[in-house]
Amino acid sequence: MQRFTAKKSVQNISVSLWRRCLSSSSQTAAVKDSDEFLSKLPPFDYVPPPYTGPSADVILSKRKEFLSPSVSCLYRKPLNIVDGKMQYLFDESGRRYLDAFAGIAVVNCGHCHPDVVEPVINQIKRLQHPTVLYLNHAIADFSEALASKLPGDLKVVFFTNSGTEANELALMMARLYTGCQDIVSIRNGYHGNAAGTMGATAQSMWKFNVVQTGVHHAINPDPYRGVFGSDGEKYARDVQDLIQYGTTGHIAGFICEAIQGVGGIVELAPGYLSAAYDIVKKAGGLFIADEVQSGFARTGNFWGFEAHNVVPDIVTMAKGIGNGFPLGAVVTTPEIAGVLTRRCYFNTFGGNAVSTTAGLAVLKVIEKEKLQENASMVGSYLKDKLTQLKEKHELIGDVRGRGLMLGVELVTDRKLKTPATAETLHIMDQMKENGVLVGKGGYFGNVFRITPPLCFTKDDADYLVEAMDYSMSKMGRK
Repeated sequence: MQRFTAKKSVQNISVSLWRRCLSSSSQTAAVKDSDEFLSKLPPFDYVPPPYTGPSADVILSKRKEFLSPSVSCLYRKPLNIVDGKMQYLFDESGRRYLDAFAGIAVVNCGHCHPDVVEPVINQIKRLQHPTVLYLNHAIADFSEALASKLPGDLKVVFFTNSGTEANELALMMARLYTGCQDIVSIRNGYHGNAAGTMGATAQSMWKFNVVQTGVHHAINPDPYRGVFGSDGEKYARDVQDLIQYGTTGHIAGFICEAIQGVGGIVELAPGYLSAAYDIVKKAGGLFIADEVQSGFARTGNFWGFEAHNVVPDIVTMAKGIGNGFPLGAVVTTPEIAGVLTRRCYFNTFGGNAVSTTAGLAVLKVIEKEKLQENASMVGSYLKDKLTQLKEKHELIGDVRGRGLMLGVELVTDRKLKTPATAETLHIMDQMKENGVLVGKGGYFGNVFRITPPLCFTKDDADYLVEAMDYSMSKMGRK
């Protein structure tokens, strides 16, 4: 109950506090301070070519006129990003930014990685889109390589173009295979914005007023805000109750993120997933692991579910799978995959030759450059530094996550856990001025989402923490 009453009060104070934080005098001083701070950015041996395209103002004007009003921008003054290299992005003036968001946990290998770009260019020069109805080695080679990264009998791949598509397909397959319609998902989770995935998503801000049936939302096993703290087994009992009292006793499946991404980098309480898994299997359901954000080495494991000692029946993935190319996939067992042969199911662009070429290149780069090990090492280092920063700033209520999928939740009162929504916006804007780009998430919009390219270094981590510390310290002096 606290979550929803707090949200209303946060919305009431956000605008006034935001305006106070952005007075003209403070903006002038910030420019000077930022120029000095930017000199501390870690050295980098790439200089982008001069930009000759339209300005940010021209692009913003066109977006307002021709793009859907639902398409918004980050920051008070939107960035015109024109170049990228590894963990850095560059704006129209050539200014460099440390990218700690990676296009929403997408660019795992780094921006414009040459070992991804080159094979893609070679493929697109020869053949761009033959359709999967013809033979082409790209989709076959990538399917084989991808299946080798999964445990057990998870060896059949179906390609899509996005995480939403992948989750839509997974939910349908679970219902077809089991003959049941009921799905259990977790509150605060996000699984996409199409009809079925919107039903599985459990945050009101992402749900339109359309018919959404057959999904039951279990209590979120959130160690920070949850009612049972870090007791995973107690949270899992709610899954049992939902099945026992809200269904026939049999369900189609259970869909879950190993770490909630959009929901604010929320880790599942220890012991939860294995306990919930046993309950779901006894009810005849399939376990669907949503690895759209946590997959492809981001958490320090190759898959997020590996940290929970469970083997899913279906795994969905996207984002990091293609390093920026539109690509998603569903991987399952031969038996479950057979349900799609009952009718004709097809995806025109799923398995496109260029996208699957990129996907195979991503797997090779992750292995060659030991990005999984780097995510674990640098991620642990960064998490420790952020935890130390929490001791300095009362504004930081929680630091969480694994590998290079980390969250920093800001609160104005640690005891009440009052969301610091306006402060988050301000500090995020100040960090941008100081050369660091982070994401934002959580139900109240008060969590920094830190999901950088996996080539992130300890020097980058140091700079990110210093920029956050500097921005928070300046705000404390206002």
